Amino acid sequence: MKQKIIFIVSLVFGLMFINAGLNKFFNYMPMPDNIPAEMMVAWSAFMKIGWLMPLVGFAEVLGGVLFTIPKTRALGALVIFPVLIGILLTNTVTEPSGLPIALALLAINLFVILENRQRYLPMIK
Repeated sequence: MKQKIIFIVSLVFGLMFINAGLNKFFNYMPMPDNIPAEMMVAWSAFMKIGWLMPLVGFAEVLGGVLFTIPKTRALGALVIFPVLIGILLTNTVTEPSGLPIALALLAINLFVILENRQRYLPMIK
């Protein structure tokens, strides 16, 4: 039962990041109308750095695909972790209304990292 729950949560988590990453390339989801001015300034700055959004989008798609596959989930968690830190910092500083979702995503990712900690030990030895 635990494995089924982990698979479903991982699948939803991975699909969310795949969707967010693909949106950075194809812009198929409209921007909300009620975005605060601080967030618009931050997004404008991100867009001026031409390579940043494609890089983040690629990391989200790659991490999401790796996260959905049980055999590569540990690697996917590491790929997505820096993106999640950026999401958490953005929601902390500019728009706190998204903080509960960011914290939930971070908790899922940290759970997967802790579950797979034995796989990471050869990297730090």
